[in-house]
Amino acid sequence: MKIAVIMGSKSDYPKLESGIELLETFGIEVVARALSAHRTPNQLSAFIKEIEQDTDVIIAAAGKAAHLPGVIAAQTLIPVVGLPIKSSTLDGLDSLLSIVQMPPGIPVATVTIDSGLNAALMASQIMSIKYPKIKEHLIAYRKEMEEKVIEDDKNLRG
Repeated sequence: MKIAVIMGSKSDYPKLESGIELLETFGIEVVARALSAHRTPNQLSAFIKEIEQDTDVIIAAAGKAAHLPGVIAAQTLIPVVGLPIKSSTLDGLDSLLSIVQMPPGIPVATVTIDSGLNAALMASQIMSIKYPKIKEHLIAYRKEMEEKVIEDDKNLRG
């Protein structure tokens, strides 16, 4: 059970941290790399080849033009979850549109801007088809969310 997390820049890591921590609590091995589709294309391609046989899902985080998820998806059949990162110019809308507007034949699942947690959950859900233990973790996670909302509701009324 392994997920690769690839970010276009080390500065993207804070947006991924909570998701990586969640994946690790689910018992999923996470390998994280900072590789750029534009500045390190050879290293990116080599890494994709390296993980091809033992990785279940790739989370790819990128900002601005955000080509990283699409470039990765074009080189592998491993499912890719794209995480748009908020940039300084268009509040992440540029990243979101770059990732979600993939051409026919090269899909990338896309989550909310800056939501490393949702990217981790989407990757986990994909993996839960193959690994029943992850499904159990997801069920428990959702139950905890439900219980928290119920408790918050009780506390709201005093």
